[in-house]
Formats: sequence, structure tokens, C-alpha cells
Amino acid sequence: MSCVFCNLDCAVYITENESFFAIWDKHPVSKGHALIISKRHAGDYFDLSKDEAIALQELCVRIKGIISKKHEPVGFNLAMNCGHAAGQTVLHFHMHVIPRYAKDKVNAFSRLRESLF
Repeated sequence: MSCVFCNLDCAVYITENESFFAIWDKHPVSKGHALIISKRHAGDYFDLSKDEAIALQELCVRIKGIISKKHEPVGFNLAMNCGHAAGQTVLHFHMHVIPRYAKDKVNAFSRLRESLF
């Protein structure tokens, strides 16, 4: 399989659980932008099992705490694209956790879209 996330060479995860791992985004929209990626190859959110969806929520809360402690954002955007028509470019489940700051003036989703294409 030639999936970039299945073959990711990443020595260090920010955090992980049994179903997901989190890494810093290579093209961050803001300081502290992270990706949560499924360990099992699942195409998108709708391919996750019920147990994986629960594990995703747990890891999302954990990464929020890590980012908050390190960068002190005032808000977050959570973003996932499901399918080519929705802008998904890597067909392996991943969710963006994007910290937002008081000085931010750019719409997070337009910046995210620009960074993906």
C-alpha cells in the first residue's frame, strides 16, 4: 500500500492511544497545529468504528491539553475532510487540531484549504 500515513516515518509522536497518534503538522496553519491520525487505515471519519470514534475524542481532548499548556491559545478549530469532493487529499483518516489566538484574523478554514492544495 502506498499510503503516506501508513508509511509515515515519524520517530516521535506527541501522544497516542491504541487507535490514534498525534504529530505536529508539517504545514501548520498556526503555532501548535497538530494532526491526529488513525493507526488502522481508515479512509475517513465515517470508516471509523464506534470504539475508534470514542478513542478519537479521548485523544483530541488530550492533545488540546498539551497544546494549551505549551502555546496558550484562546480557541481551537477541529477539521477533517471526508472524500475528494470535500478536499481530502490523503485518503487515510486524519483530523486537524488547530489552535487559534486572539491576534488571528484569517478564517481558519480558508487558510487550512490553502495549505492543503
